Amino acid sequence: MDEFLVAPDPDDPALSREVVGIDHTGATVATRVPVERPLTLFLNSQEIVTMMTIGDRPDCLAVGYLLNQNMLSRDDAIDAVEFDAELDVVVVRTPRRTNYEEKLKRRTLTSGCAQGTAFGNMLERFEGVRLDEDAQLRTSWLYALSRKINTQPSLYLAAGAIHGCVLCEADRPLVYMEDVGRHNAIDKIAGWMHLNGVGPADKLFYTTGRLTSEMVIKCVQMEIPILVSRSGFTAWGVELAQQAGLTLIGRAKGKRFICVSGAGRLRFDADPAEHVAEGASRKGSRDDDG
Repeated sequence: MDEFLVAPDPDDPALSREVVGIDHTGATVATRVPVERPLTLFLNSQEIVTMMTIGDRPDCLAVGYLLNQNMLSRDDAIDAVEFDAELDVVVVRTPRRTNYEEKLKRRTLTSGCAQGTAFGNMLERFEGVRLDEDAQLRTSWLYALSRKINTQPSLYLAAGAIHGCVLCEADRPLVYMEDVGRHNAIDKIAGWMHLNGVGPADKLFYTTGRLTSEMVIKCVQMEIPILVSRSGFTAWGVELAQQAGLTLIGRAKGKRFICVSGAGRLRFDADPAEHVAEGASRKGSRDDDG
């Protein structure tokens, strides 16, 4: 399987724009910033939510959001995903009749940036997931992934103020999605996997954002057994990872990382002393926990 089947497009003019300001010396400077635009999601005839997003890959975001909110299951057929760019509306159509009126009344504001929202019981599928105990993460893969991902041209490197999530297999980054909220980025990957029939076996998940309860819950629901981040953890995120048997690795920068759950999957096959330290210009040198 090739690397970067899906990669960021930092040159897409629809994803960022230039603004002018004054720097610390009083000089006029121009800088690029990501856009935010609303996207209203319908499941059949029912309005579900309006999300703030950079606007790319609305089909993946819509399907992944519904999967991670347990409004769609892996076995659900999808008749169509229709996007109207003028109305900023995406409609996911399924042959199965759906009605989530009661579920939509129970909402939880998550710790995800851009004020993520979870509907109904966040943990309704969590306890039933069994992650692959035979999966493994070689430290040589971790170092290689860090180098490849953090030097890949991206909207983060071009404009900052954005999060990235990457679906990986061994030392190969496969699908790299970005958005203003890390919950949007992970949903895009969940949607891409579903729409392309890609399973979680032998996969690991890399994110630039904090390892919160929401990120752990979504990764477990996607049945991906390994979650890695450049950033740190929350206490509940760690507790949930330990409960599910998820390998949870944070503060993965340069030669260093910390594994707080599922260490049995680690294989120490690389000498950290031989790994080249990352420069300050690499992704994650700013805004890691934004």
